[in-house]
Amino acid sequence: MVDKHGRAINYLRLAVTDRCNLRCFYCMPEEGLQWLERKELLTYEEMLLLCQFLAQQGIQKIRITGGEPFIRKDLLPFLEHLVAIPGINTVNITTNGILTAPYLPDLKRIGINNLNISLDTLDPNRFFKITHRYEFDAVMDTVNQAVDMGFDVKLNAVVMHNMNIEDILPLVALTKEMPISVRFLEEMPFNGGQHEVDNTWNHLHILHHIQQTYPQLQKAIAPPNSTAQLYNLPDHKGQIGIIASYSRSFCGTCNRIRITPQGILKTCLYEGGGLDIKSLIRSNASPEMLLQHIQNAIDHKAVDGMAAEKLASSKGLTDSMATIGG
Repeated sequence: MVDKHGRAINYLRLAVTDRCNLRCFYCMPEEGLQWLERKELLTYEEMLLLCQFLAQQGIQKIRITGGEPFIRKDLLPFLEHLVAIPGINTVNITTNGILTAPYLPDLKRIGINNLNISLDTLDPNRFFKITHRYEFDAVMDTVNQAVDMGFDVKLNAVVMHNMNIEDILPLVALTKEMPISVRFLEEMPFNGGQHEVDNTWNHLHILHHIQQTYPQLQKAIAPPNSTAQLYNLPDHKGQIGIIASYSRSFCGTCNRIRITPQGILKTCLYEGGGLDIKSLIRSNASPEMLLQHIQNAIDHKAVDGMAAEKLASSKGLTDSMATIGG
């Protein structure tokens, strides 16, 4: 599958649930969202059928997201079937880490070795202020166990003005002794319409702030299609990444599509609407018809997130990240 800009689409972000056990203010209201009923979600069987079909069309990498993926019952058997699909070379998971630790041995056993763990602060009090939950110790326990077990661990920290700026340098310091990647993300507007995003701390500001303390920061070569600018520090076991998720300076090489918990295919996070894959599957659309609809959606993939946002509906970007798929 190739879009009109010549980009081969080989990466799927698949959200298995909209539900989450945190209430991060930059994602949703403190009282939570109106969660989808089970019948509104794609079933595991439907997701496997779809992933098998997409693998035949060139999808090689799948990232499982939510919500919080491990909230959904019987996730592990689904993952076992997913990693066995011919053509799927990599399955990664993005998680908040609260429920993840007991699954680590089985994830290793089935060949899932990459975890992205959301962690915006190393201070338990700020953790509660951001997430409205006392779960800091559970997250850190998962991080430490995953590192000890040899997982490729990335910590994702959303940088928020007047909220967790004090955590940037302590998170960088983690990479001194831990072989992890700490990635700082610009805040995005997908917070359920709760507040306006203050992008004072954009990727350039974050970089300058780190360089003031670590002038020896060295830019590293990022893999193709990477969303992060990567940096190394001498004598540090880990790596630093900065993701311009709001500025969207990386969009030109985008190779991704995403499927929301309710079965909507989006060719861009900032896209309004999308293709209702669930309805196509449940109406027994033929493989030829399914491919035609998917390729049509990819043909209309915007050149970048800015263009996608301009094409979005006039109501603005008020969805929660949990309803889109993180």
